[in-house]
Amino acid sequence: MSNASTASAPMEIGRVTLTVNNLDRTADFYTRALGLTKLSADNAQTTLGAGDKALVTLIADPQARSRSPREAGLFHTAFLLPDRAALARWLHHAAATRLPLQGASDHKVSEAIYLADPEGNGIEIYVDRPRPHWTGPDGKIQMTTDPLDLDALAAAADAPWSGAPEGTVVGHVHLQVGDVAQAQAFYSGTLGFPVTAHYPGAAFYGAGGYHHHLATNVWNSRGAGPRTPSTGLTSVEIRADSAALSAITTQTNGKTTLSDPWGTQITLTEKR
Repeated sequence: MSNASTASAPMEIGRVTLTVNNLDRTADFYTRALGLTKLSADNAQTTLGAGDKALVTLIADPQARSRSPREAGLFHTAFLLPDRAALARWLHHAAATRLPLQGASDHKVSEAIYLADPEGNGIEIYVDRPRPHWTGPDGKIQMTTDPLDLDALAAAADAPWSGAPEGTVVGHVHLQVGDVAQAQAFYSGTLGFPVTAHYPGAAFYGAGGYHHHLATNVWNSRGAGPRTPSTGLTSVEIRADSAALSAITTQTNGKTTLSDPWGTQITLTEKR
């Protein structure tokens, strides 16, 4: 399954912006470990991507307070590779370079591997399964968390890893929140993302039939209050087609920069 499943949706994730204490070390991780390319860089910030598409911007703030893993904010940024062979190539790269992985799961809709950057920002590297695998007999999207067959995945590699291929996108962003119902009111009610699934303590939201562009959970952050300045997630860009953007701005009195109930900034841009 290609990432056309996100590109064809009326809304998708654009760029994720993170505040970091150590810009050089963190930017090096995204280039070395994930194979992203530096698209622009100076002493204040670095933007990285795949091909010419910007996916992550890192903003330097050496004095910023380190975010607690119990606070609202980022759970992980999920990078969607174009095909299974690309994920297999990356898995060989991760093994060869001894990247510290945190988990690997078969989610029925996708195959996913988890890790974190040097400042603790969660990362998922994944590939989608074909859409017929996504739904149960009732036609609804069904996601599971089962062990991933790493040997079978590794066998799908067709060449050495040579960096994040063109077509890599941020497939979804998973957020920590203080309350799932409040999060759902914002991400589904205000932004208009349909709810695609619920887990205990989590809700998933996807546009255009995609399994999820966003997710919110309270697994580490139940009852968390509004965020205060710290490292970690600064903003998430959501790219929307003209109809979807118009529907959102009607709800928000024309605003295209919003904050969720915990102060996570959402920036709306028009897909072109």
